[in-house]
Amino acid sequence: MENNSTPLGDLGKYGLIDHISEKIELKNKSTVKGIGDDAAVIDSGEKYTLVSTDLLLEGIHFNLVYFPLKHLGYKAVIRAISDIYAMNGVPEQVLLGLGISSRFSVEHIDEILEGAGLACKKYNIDLSGGDTTSSLTGLTISVTSIGYADKGRIAFRNGAKPNDLICVTGNLGAAYLGLQVLERERKLFEGNRSIQPDLSAYNYLIEKQLKPEVPFRILEEMLKAGIGITSMTDVTDGLASDIMQICKSSGTGCRIFSKQIPVDTETVMVAEEFNIDPLVPALNGGDDFELLFTVPLDMYDMVREIPSVAVIGHITEKGSGNFLVGADGTEVRLTAQGWKKEK
Repeated sequence: MENNSTPLGDLGKYGLIDHISEKIELKNKSTVKGIGDDAAVIDSGEKYTLVSTDLLLEGIHFNLVYFPLKHLGYKAVIRAISDIYAMNGVPEQVLLGLGISSRFSVEHIDEILEGAGLACKKYNIDLSGGDTTSSLTGLTISVTSIGYADKGRIAFRNGAKPNDLICVTGNLGAAYLGLQVLERERKLFEGNRSIQPDLSAYNYLIEKQLKPEVPFRILEEMLKAGIGITSMTDVTDGLASDIMQICKSSGTGCRIFSKQIPVDTETVMVAEEFNIDPLVPALNGGDDFELLFTVPLDMYDMVREIPSVAVIGHITEKGSGNFLVGADGTEVRLTAQGWKKEK
């Protein structure tokens, strides 16, 4: 019998999302936004309710050889609430689901909950419920975040307009290189368990991978300064993929400038150690949990006054393409390097 099935790798992550969304019809007027943004948006009266969910699988998203369970619980919450902040909202609750195999003890679960609790305390969020079930394949964590946004301030991905400035918080690529360091040391350790790795030279990169933070204070500073955000998302799949999603949703193109992309000094040094161009992890690494957003051109001077925000490019007209502009002015078309079919 002929096999007419389509491998998931042929679609990639965003192709699969598009495929699923084409088959879903929204029936309730209260559903303002379904699939296609960082969170679902529900009209709950005076404000919008935002709901997002994230799934972490052992062996795919984390390796327990080097990922402490306490840090894992912390990062799981960060992954979920980052989507709420990415829509200019404020998270207030999270629900935690655990799929647990028999190799885990009660004390292991306590470590995950301790980490999740620390993140909730720091970001003033309630761990309001969840579920547990047995697993045959290791540890699975599901986190659903619930938040709220003022109707006049919510930021979708589809609001970018030609000439808007493209801005990003913090710096990019550190989390990816932190993962490369951890993976390198894991392989060395598994080859010779008498080796005790010294990771002190990589503290910043490893923390960005194992215990990331969301720069939500910057949103408060922009609100106080009167800076209007036209579109926004969080940088979790890599700068290239995430700006391309904004452009796709907004029906625009973009130009980002390599010299303006913020990369930490430690990231540059470790990239050289791995013989990698620092722009590669900055563009395609993901897991940075920084905020990528656009603002009107006339707010340039205002946004430049906000600490830890870099203006890296501008939005262009529909059909103009998405390009990275090098230091010498040459343009290279942006491509998404996330989950896709390997060539």
